[in-house]
Amino acid sequence: MNLDKLTTETRNHQTMNLDELTTSEVVQLMNEEDKKVAYAVEKELPSISKVAEAIIESFKKGGRLIYMGAGTSGRLGVLDAAECVPTFSVDPTMVQGLIAGGMKAMTVAVEGAEDSATLGKEDLQNIDLTADDVVLGIAASGRTPYVIGALTYANEIGATTASLSCNKEAEISRYATLPIEVEVGPEILTGSTRLKSGTAQKLVLNMLSTSSMIGIGKVYQNLMVDVKPSNEKLVERSKRIIMQATDCSYEQASQAFTSANQQVKTAIVMILTDSTKEEAEQKLTDSQGFIRNTMDK
Repeated sequence: MNLDKLTTETRNHQTMNLDELTTSEVVQLMNEEDKKVAYAVEKELPSISKVAEAIIESFKKGGRLIYMGAGTSGRLGVLDAAECVPTFSVDPTMVQGLIAGGMKAMTVAVEGAEDSATLGKEDLQNIDLTADDVVLGIAASGRTPYVIGALTYANEIGATTASLSCNKEAEISRYATLPIEVEVGPEILTGSTRLKSGTAQKLVLNMLSTSSMIGIGKVYQNLMVDVKPSNEKLVERSKRIIMQATDCSYEQASQAFTSANQQVKTAIVMILTDSTKEEAEQKLTDSQGFIRNTMDK
């Protein structure tokens, strides 16, 4: 295994005396290095947009978004997938994060799991991957066998394949129809890709999941109108969203929220179009979930 050509593994010449710096100097240096990440992501926006558009098309066909990764990359995928449920009220199977070694690997390293291409294939078989799904392989190094095995299998069954790496000409890019390569340069701590590489991956995953949910009507204006009110804080946030979307009072928002069986989007349409719950639901169905398109229904 030759890691010499991977920028994620090379030494950062700005931090050769890292062990001699004060804590304040280390923090400042890390901040300077982190500033480079957003610019690196910016260079890949066209590629990121293509992947997001593919995810939207998949969702419209009833397909799913599957993140695949090992270690930090896998954990970030699991995290982003988990956040889609409360933020957008999607079924937990719609966006899934699969990590080499299973959920145990979220907190404890599972030896050898990331080196198994077969395991990547088996994990996709276990969730009955279909041609309507999108598989996004995530690997900072761009060479993780677990991810390559997953992408190879996904290609075989006709699923849309994408990849996210932090090295140019990454190996996993060869297995993906839609590769994203965000080169952030050497880490402040050599090889610790949970740092700049992890930050870059988190930024990209934020873009992909959020933009794809916007693309299927989960957002109105800049409000998350499909929020799942699963606790007291989110119940109050839901009412606030209704108020912000309709310019109504707290009392009106609370009443509509209750009448809509705590469905924020339905409550908003009820107020905006002066409709009953049933009428609002039909308007949303006719408009494929986009609130703006209910106004003339």
